[in-house]
Amino acid sequence: MSPEPRLVEVRRNVLKQNDVVARALRERFRAAGVFVVSLVSSPGSGKTAFLEKTLTLLRPSYRVAALVGDLATENDALRLARSQVPVKQITTGTLCHLEAAMVEKALEDWDLNQLDFLFIENVGNLVCPSSYDLGEDLRLVLISVTEGEDKPLKYPTIFNSADVAIITKTDLAAAAEFNWDAAFANIQAVRPGMPVFRLSAKTGEGMEEYLQFVGGRMADLRSSAAV
Repeated sequence: MSPEPRLVEVRRNVLKQNDVVARALRERFRAAGVFVVSLVSSPGSGKTAFLEKTLTLLRPSYRVAALVGDLATENDALRLARSQVPVKQITTGTLCHLEAAMVEKALEDWDLNQLDFLFIENVGNLVCPSSYDLGEDLRLVLISVTEGEDKPLKYPTIFNSADVAIITKTDLAAAAEFNWDAAFANIQAVRPGMPVFRLSAKTGEGMEEYLQFVGGRMADLRSSAAV
């Protein structure tokens, strides 16, 4: 039998090391009582606008912070800073995803005990991020109405690795002739039972229901940790 290709071996080792760091992060997060939510999507899905709205609405009631990943520039971090919560940019260079070690390093000078929520915005990509655990409690995958209803069928791995699907830019649904029933059916075909939220960061439609869901998940985790 021929030896295993070197590239496969290296990738397996990288993923294994990432899982080790991610498990350590998850233990730190739970010990500090911070609920961690990661966001994955393709570029242009409205991820940053959605996160800015989320941070702004949560800030009056919770201690919130965010990490944001991108290949280059600090544009997203500057934009999210308008929410008046702590934000830090992670610049990945040539990497098309965040890794647990990057998150760990970015948190070196933050006191997790001072947070209720930490949001992690991954690099815009529907392939690479699916393989990398970041120690999060909840992973959201976003698709916009302008991207079409078949995204789940084209990128099933990212939907299988996520916990919740968010359909964004609902204010443009009519103009885009977006088929809600087809989109929902495609999501359920890939990940049966996955919760789906429809919302618009621009108009605020659907945000309250989504935030109640996230708040409930955080409360559940804290309750289970206290038992």
